[in-house]
Amino acid sequence: MNAYVTSTIENGIGTIEFFHPQSNSMPSSQLKNLVDEINKLSQNDDTKVIILKSAGEKAFCAGASFDELISIKDFETGKTFFSGFANVINAMRKSPKLIIARIHGKAVGGGVGIACAADYTFATENASVKLSELAVGIGPFVIGPVVEKKIGTSSFAQLAINATEFYSAEWAREKNMYQDVYETPEEMDAEIQILAEKLANSNPEAMSQLKEIFWKGTEHWDNLLVERAGISGNLVLSDFTVNAINQFKHK
Repeated sequence: MNAYVTSTIENGIGTIEFFHPQSNSMPSSQLKNLVDEINKLSQNDDTKVIILKSAGEKAFCAGASFDELISIKDFETGKTFFSGFANVINAMRKSPKLIIARIHGKAVGGGVGIACAADYTFATENASVKLSELAVGIGPFVIGPVVEKKIGTSSFAQLAINATEFYSAEWAREKNMYQDVYETPEEMDAEIQILAEKLANSNPEAMSQLKEIFWKGTEHWDNLLVERAGISGNLVLSDFTVNAINQFKHK
C-alpha cells in the first residue's frame, strides 16, 4: 500500500488516519498532508471532536523517515524537514477542537510527540514508547517541549537520555502520556467511541475555551519549535549522525 492521510466526519466526529508502509514513518510529504487534514477538520463547523489514528497492526508511528534523513545535504533542507514535525504539533495545539489520539502500537520519536500533542490519549498494552533521536546523533529537540509539557522534565529526560530503550505503555500511563491503556484494540476503540460521542454532543465553545486553557503558555511555540528544527537540521549533517542512521537502516 502507498502512504496516505485521509479524514472523514460522521455525526460530529472527525477522524484522521495516516499510513506509511515503513512502520508509519514520516517523510516531509506525509507531515504536510497530516497538517493539512488537521487544519481542514479544525476549520469545519461540522467537526466537534477529532480522533487521530494510524493504520496497520504494528507501529503507531516510527517517527522521522530515515530514507529522507539520510538524503539531507544542507542546513535549510534539514531545518525544513524537522519543521514538518513542528507544524504538526502546532496544528494540533492550535486546533479549536479537542483531539483524541489512538495509539495502537509502538510510538518512536515524532510518534511520541504526536501522542503528547493530543488532548486525550488512548493506547493499547503494545504501545510502548522510545525517543531514539540521541542514538542517531540528533536529540528530540522539536518534540521536546510538548513531551516535557505532558510528562514533566524528569520523565522527558529519562526518555531522551536512555535513547535505545523502549518504555512500556503502563510506564507512559503512569507518566500521564496516556490517559487509558487497554489490552486489545477492540476494547480501546469502544472506549474511544464512547468519549468521542460524548464530546460531539458537548458545547463546542466550552471545549474550545477549555483547550485554550490546556495550552496556555505555549503561544511562542510557533517560533520555538522552528528554532529547535534548526538545531536538528544542523546536527543531521554531522558525520556521526550520517553513520549512525546508516547503521540503523542496515540492521
